[in-house]
Amino acid sequence: MNKFRLSPLAIVGIIVVLIGLWVASGYNTLVNLEENSDNALAQIETQFQRRVDLIPNVVETVKGAANFEKSTMEAVVAARSAWATAGNSNEKIAAANSVDSALSKLLVTVEAYPDLKATAAFRDLTTELEGTENRIAYARNEFNNAATEYNKAVRVFPRSIIAKLLSFDAEKTLFEAAAGANVVPVVDFGENQ
Repeated sequence: MNKFRLSPLAIVGIIVVLIGLWVASGYNTLVNLEENSDNALAQIETQFQRRVDLIPNVVETVKGAANFEKSTMEAVVAARSAWATAGNSNEKIAAANSVDSALSKLLVTVEAYPDLKATAAFRDLTTELEGTENRIAYARNEFNNAATEYNKAVRVFPRSIIAKLLSFDAEKTLFEAAAGANVVPVVDFGENQ
């Protein structure tokens, strides 16, 4: 009876091929997860850009209101500029949070100007902003899901070994609520003075 035997060199060759396939599979998975999270971030940036493009229209409409708070307008314009100059994704996330804060302050301040709220232009812009904010919230959720999957993949053993060997060890920063987002804004119509 002739037994089938593999030479030690063939066994080593098979092991090398299997390890190579495992590394290639891990690499491809990490690339897919990274691309998914990058695409999700691009979707957020698209919605942020839409919002930033609406801001000049809001500012011009609000400027028509007599005695509107100059500091509020300056904060909105500065936040928009910060978004335009943000470089990497972390800077864009910080700039987006700044825009969130400035816009919410603007919308709360607008409550004191019933004539402004009654104009069709302002109502239309507010509706556009609300729609955009909903799109942003959805896109942030999708990004956080994709980034979480990527972050888990680069940290879970044994794929973490492949991630470190192939420079996939940087975790994606998740979107979180801006500082103070849990505090209800105060609307003061000057009745307490």
